[in-house]
Amino acid sequence: MDKYSSKLSPALDIGVGVYLFVIAGLTIMGNVLVLVMAYKRSSSMKPPEMLSVNLALTDLGAAISMYPLATMSAWNHHWLGGDATCVYYGLVGFFFGTASIMNLTVMAIVRFLVSVKQLSPRETISQRTVMILCAWIWLYALTWALLPVIGWWGRYGPEPFGLSCSLDWEWIKEDGFTFIILFFVLNLALPSLIIMTCYFGISLKLYCTYRNCRRSGLQIPSIVKMHRRLLIIAVLISAGFIICWTPYGMVSLWHILRSGTPLPPEVTLLPCMFAKSSTFYNPFIYYTFSTRFKHEVKHLGALCGIGISPYHTAVHNITDNKVYMVSEHNGQATVISNTQILDRNCCPGTADAPKRGTSGTWDIPGECDPTPRTKVRFCAVNGVK
Repeated sequence: MDKYSSKLSPALDIGVGVYLFVIAGLTIMGNVLVLVMAYKRSSSMKPPEMLSVNLALTDLGAAISMYPLATMSAWNHHWLGGDATCVYYGLVGFFFGTASIMNLTVMAIVRFLVSVKQLSPRETISQRTVMILCAWIWLYALTWALLPVIGWWGRYGPEPFGLSCSLDWEWIKEDGFTFIILFFVLNLALPSLIIMTCYFGISLKLYCTYRNCRRSGLQIPSIVKMHRRLLIIAVLISAGFIICWTPYGMVSLWHILRSGTPLPPEVTLLPCMFAKSSTFYNPFIYYTFSTRFKHEVKHLGALCGIGISPYHTAVHNITDNKVYMVSEHNGQATVISNTQILDRNCCPGTADAPKRGTSGTWDIPGECDPTPRTKVRFCAVNGVK
């Protein structure tokens, strides 16, 4: 039987293709949105945030380079392209997968250092350092991905169910056992341990800070609250990736270590499809738990709305001599700085917002602006169409 023929039923093949098509669409849409928001904030982006951009690039790269080929192969009930595309698919899969897990590991270490010192990220890690770390992540991933191609270690081949390619588990079972064990240790087990240790350390530090503040009757510092929000986002992203890839790793090891009857194709299919879902959920985590990202996305949607455009008001901040913009759309007022959209939840609604053609002063609460209870002087301008 052709090794690239599907071992699944035609109906299941079609279902796999639809699943991959949806995952690809969500991944591309979400991560392109993350990159667009990052570009709009590039002038004010803190160095550690570049790691989140790097993570979005790995997810986007996987979706663009892998999922269309896998989707068409599933609908064709046969892997397209033979050995050449199989090696290509296995290479890019391991490349982007390894880059993702190492990016998450570096993110955990950086956030641990920043949180423990409780300093601004700019004071803890420089942009040059982050750029070096990003370059190391890509080089490390590329090295592991190329080893099976150049014949030094490992080999790429079709998955047992026939519609995907990864490491050739049958060959590894006989000749590449040390390669796969070392790969799992260095690129799944050890990174997962480092990630869990770092975030446990951050959680412990935050818990002690909150407890000491409550005992002393002091207000929780804003930077501590910020680290708590970042911790939630980072833990969810890291946990999601590890949870998605662990079943695939366990089934692969079981396939290698176990002798006798091979696992049914359906059993090997499920963890592989689950692992591919790891590329699409990060933007949804950002949108759910990051107020700033949510407001930026909503504002971008308002600007792109058909026949709907927000009304903008120029605002001059008397305290710090900065110019802000106030966007009014669908009865809501949003304060926007030169570099970021501030929290709409704590900003005034239309009742207190500047009116078109008026001028005066307006309070911006401390949660919305770095300067608490900042007085601003505004002068309304024409709406931007």
